[in-house]
Amino acid sequence: MTKARVCGNFDFMETLRLDLPTALLKAANLDEGNLSQEAARLLALELFREEKVSLGRAAELCETPLAAFMDFGAKHGVPPLRYRLEDLEEERRLTDRVKT
Repeated sequence: MTKARVCGNFDFMETLRLDLPTALLKAANLDEGNLSQEAARLLALELFREEKVSLGRAAELCETPLAAFMDFGAKHGVPPLRYRLEDLEEERRLTDRVKT
């Protein structure tokens, strides 16, 4: 691992170099000029999608401004807000209780 300068609230963030199959990178259609950044964004997006990190933390981890990360997520079908059907039903029940 090496130390790399990072923007934001962190002075330094450790980085790790790894080898990935070229076919995997081509299948992911990643920008070849910026493979590390693109792969980091995809990994951070997956962590957010799996609810392992918050939206803000995911953006921090891949060194991407929050608004840009939200756009990136939207392009990959991951909405920035989590509003499940269960949440809607709960709000409907609460609203019905208040009305009566």
